[in-house]
Amino acid sequence: MNDRPLTLMAVHAHPDDEATGTGGVLARYAAEGIRTVLVTCTDGGCGDGPGGVKPGDPGHDPTAVASMRRQELEASCEVLKVSHLEMLDYADSGMMGWPTNDAPGSFWQTPVEEGAARLAELLRRYQPDVVVTYDENGFYGHPDHIQANRITMAALAMTALTPKVYWTTAPRSMMQRFGEVMREFGADAREPDPAETAAMAEIGLPDEEITTWVDTSAFGGQKFDALAAHASQGENIFFLKMGRERFTELMGVETFVRVQDTTGAAVPENDLFAGLR
Repeated sequence: MNDRPLTLMAVHAHPDDEATGTGGVLARYAAEGIRTVLVTCTDGGCGDGPGGVKPGDPGHDPTAVASMRRQELEASCEVLKVSHLEMLDYADSGMMGWPTNDAPGSFWQTPVEEGAARLAELLRRYQPDVVVTYDENGFYGHPDHIQANRITMAALAMTALTPKVYWTTAPRSMMQRFGEVMREFGADAREPDPAETAAMAEIGLPDEEITTWVDTSAFGGQKFDALAAHASQGENIFFLKMGRERFTELMGVETFVRVQDTTGAAVPENDLFAGLR
């Protein structure tokens, strides 16, 4: 008889990624009595500083930003009822092409085997039934998201564990709606740039390729509050402007692609734990 609780492990790159991508499933499964483990790979030091000061600008102190973001992350985890927070604390690599990509100690510069060995240790400790991370392009090409995918898949290969493994994604139909709502809330008052529009159209997957649609609308308020815990980050302000109701309407279903499974649960599925309980 195995007394180990059913366990979900989410592997994310930065503080606040847990709220936008998986806040709903973390809150939902915690409420269902499932143990939730969040692994955050970087310190978030390339995020916005107080007053919105950007990395590289005068007054931006990555160490102080990382400290502030850790506090925000802990507050978010409290809102989402995350059972265990594990931080790998690599230096935030910044967006693709930033000089911070090349900084010694940045997550992007860390050998995959090194990061994977540390994550494999956590996999063995928690023995998750479900593991969630990004796809091979890190959803939108962020180096730390790509690296999180690489170390997760390598860590799984290092262990004898066979959890269900999922990559976060978004349905193309939702990305279109997302663009409309962004314009409605004035997040981008400019005429859409054709190159940007084309790039947005490539994010996510056609609806029919998505294997897993999890209704988390009952936890929209928690997801909103978790994101609000990261209010220092300018990119979150757009979401918070919507208010709880519109936010839940837009973000109340979380979608995934199942890439590893030994349960034989039929797809499409509406539960990450289908076939496990």
